[in-house]
Amino acid sequence: MIGTLPGGAGANVACWAAHAGCADVRLLGRVGADAARWHERELVAAGVRPRLVIDGEAATGTVICLVDAGASAERTFLTDSGASLRLEPADWSDTLLEGVARLHLSGYLLFSERSRALAGVALAAARAHGVPVSLDPASAGFLVRLGVDRFLAFAEGIDVLLPSRDEACLLTGLSEPGDAAAELSRLVPLVVAKSGVDGALVARSGTVVARVPAVTADPVDTTGAGDAFTGAFLAALLAGAAPEDAAARGCGAGALAVRQVGGRPPRRETGGPPVSV
Repeated sequence: MIGTLPGGAGANVACWAAHAGCADVRLLGRVGADAARWHERELVAAGVRPRLVIDGEAATGTVICLVDAGASAERTFLTDSGASLRLEPADWSDTLLEGVARLHLSGYLLFSERSRALAGVALAAARAHGVPVSLDPASAGFLVRLGVDRFLAFAEGIDVLLPSRDEACLLTGLSEPGDAAAELSRLVPLVVAKSGVDGALVARSGTVVARVPAVTADPVDTTGAGDAFTGAFLAALLAGAAPEDAAARGCGAGALAVRQVGGRPPRRETGGPPVSV
């Protein structure tokens, strides 16, 4: 089957956060004029308030996703970042933080000079406004290109880190995900390592404090499962859940995500505290 679906890591997280109960989810993104209206419609329909900057020179970022027809439904990505990594400090406004309980940053922002500068401005603004910040490293392959030291230097300013198992191991040089999550939690106050069929690890102050089991699912497409986890986790955390309970909600969302094609949740009514992504 070949089809075109809305996506993007940050946009997926925003949609899953709205699906999980956040009433006011705001997304800053940069798109080409070719698909701006379509993306805006899809985000609004998912309960997200978009602020999309239209790029006059680049097309909207596109990912070709090849999904394995086998039992694991694993995927391979071919990526053209297009306008998405052309976000720049001029695209930011502190008004995005008004009434916001958390700022979430996609690690993809760190992989170009322009969008990395935007991420720095957003992080500084969040600190100035007392808004906690979470960060998803986004991709082990991109991390290799960026450099682990550069990523960790940026991560020192955040409150929650949400790496995959492979990203956690890459960032620490450790082979055991639990050891890697624990080590990262010496740098970042709360680390939640997403481990697919092995669930999730919650670490604080150099110690794994919870191992959360995965929710059983027969996968159709694993695209966006990590984004689903992140969105549901953040929504639960904002609603007052303990990190291990929020991680359990994330595992449930991940299981729902892999049972369908694409990285977005089914649509439904939302309600809850605001988050900016």
